[in-house]
Amino acid sequence: MKVLVTGGTGYLGSAIVRALAARGHEPVAFARRAARAGLPGAAIDGDVRDRGGVDDAVRRVDAVCHAAALVSLWRPNPHEFDDVNVRGVENVLAACEARGIPRIAYTSSFLALPPAGAAHAITANDYQRTKVRARQIVLDAVRRGLPIVSLYPGVIYGPGTETEGNLIGRLVREHLEGKLAGIVGASRIWSYAYVDDVAAAHVRALEAGAAGEEFVLGGENARQLKVFEIVRALTGRPLPRQIPYPVAAAVGVVEEARARLTGRPPLITRGAVEIFRYDWTLATGNSESRLGYRSIGLEEGLGHVLGSR
Repeated sequence: MKVLVTGGTGYLGSAIVRALAARGHEPVAFARRAARAGLPGAAIDGDVRDRGGVDDAVRRVDAVCHAAALVSLWRPNPHEFDDVNVRGVENVLAACEARGIPRIAYTSSFLALPPAGAAHAITANDYQRTKVRARQIVLDAVRRGLPIVSLYPGVIYGPGTETEGNLIGRLVREHLEGKLAGIVGASRIWSYAYVDDVAAAHVRALEAGAAGEEFVLGGENARQLKVFEIVRALTGRPLPRQIPYPVAAAVGVVEEARARLTGRPPLITRGAVEIFRYDWTLATGNSESRLGYRSIGLEEGLGHVLGSR
């Protein structure tokens, strides 16, 4: 298949492009600076906010993997999240519908799902709010007959670029460099999914997923502190301090005010603190049985992260 990968130069998107190529498919990376990324396959410079550019790119392929998203703690203009995460989805799905694309994979997020023990999703910050809204748009499109398979990765991590798309990699680096102030919600349980395993599952979903299926791509469900316990065991670096919720929330107020004045991103926000109050365990049974999905454990995965430094 010739597969358009929106967000194809991002942390996960580039891994999907490489996984497609490894399986013998023809990936086409679509991103603002795709041509300079040096990825396998073809490349198209474009932006999911540009409906015309999306339409033109979709006309050239057999399948689409929509992985483009604005993954960020904060933006000076919160409407940027709506432009990319909501209208970007609308543009891609409209183009696929007009072209009659038979296979569409949509990359959502575990944060678009309810936290553990809750009946409904929460919308603590603009990223989460727009991913929840985008999920509803996709579900509505499935009901209209679009052949979409949705994937919900957990906390994606691994070697490579330490961006907000690879939050664990960045936090580990900051911790090793003595720049991490501390962690919030150390005892809360998150689901850690290794990037190459998540990318491989996207390829299998495009190959074998049925329209309307949803696949959760979690990994090891572990306390946030376990990440740093493994780092301590591997490097000898002491554990980071644990920041109580009230202190973190107060810092969030100050940081948000500073960010509005300076335009520089806050270290933490009140929305992020709210997300850290929950457990985000994920069950991957359907992904395992239908896609053969497995994600390596944290100890092995973090060994790869540290080994690449």
